[in-house]
Amino acid sequence: QVHLVESGGGLVQPGGSLRLSCEASGTVFRINAMAWYRQAPGKQRELVATITSGGSTNYADSVKGQFTISRDKARNTVYLQMNSLKPEDTAVYYCNANIRTTPWVPAYDYWGQGTQVTVSS
Repeated sequence: QVHLVESGGGLVQPGGSLRLSCEASGTVFRINAMAWYRQAPGKQRELVATITSGGSTNYADSVKGQFTISRDKARNTVYLQMNSLKPEDTAVYYCNANIRTTPWVPAYDYWGQGTQVTVSS
């Protein structure tokens, strides 16, 4: 069984920064791509950023130059550094990871429980 546990959310003033973390634990053989999504009230969940096992990254246009995704493969952890935060960044942020639990089964997508980020003065 695999668990993704996010941390680092909270309340921050506009222009501030937060760093989200997400650690995969349990039966993890290999982690492929990892990603961050977010869902604002009344809106659909949207992709924020992705990072492959090789370290290639991709960002939503709305966060390019503002957010940075990274990962520590030894710790099975993905990070999202969020700078210059705006009220419109307020959302629940979810971690996603494509994980193979053994060499003999396909990889599946797993989700964290979400962490709230609120940007407000």
